[in-house]
Amino acid sequence: QVQLVGSGGGLVQAGGSLRLSCAASGRTFSSSAMGWFRQAPGKEREFVAAINWSGSSTRYAESEKGRFTISRNNAENTVYLQMNSLKPADTAVYYCAAGPYTVYVAAGYSYWGPGTQVTVSS
Repeated sequence: QVQLVGSGGGLVQAGGSLRLSCAASGRTFSSSAMGWFRQAPGKEREFVAAINWSGSSTRYAESEKGRFTISRNNAENTVYLQMNSLKPADTAVYYCAAGPYTVYVAAGYSYWGPGTQVTVSS
């Protein structure tokens, strides 16, 4: 079992930065892959980034490569998403998730946080 709580969302102007955090509790965090997804109003949940259990391997959606960075600190049971050069199109609720593998699909993750709102103004 893994319980997840995301934080760090907010309102930022286009071109700005935010860092999201996802604090995890549970014994299996350090052996879990972690992912970030987002969902904008009226749209399906989409993959943003993922990181394997050790942090040695990461994956990104094409539109986020070079702008977003996922990282983790297993000693602190936390995963991060550093978001730079934000665009209005990045506005969404961002969810962290835990699962066995760094996959692109939401169905591959077993545990989800409640989401944190990111709003980028133009």
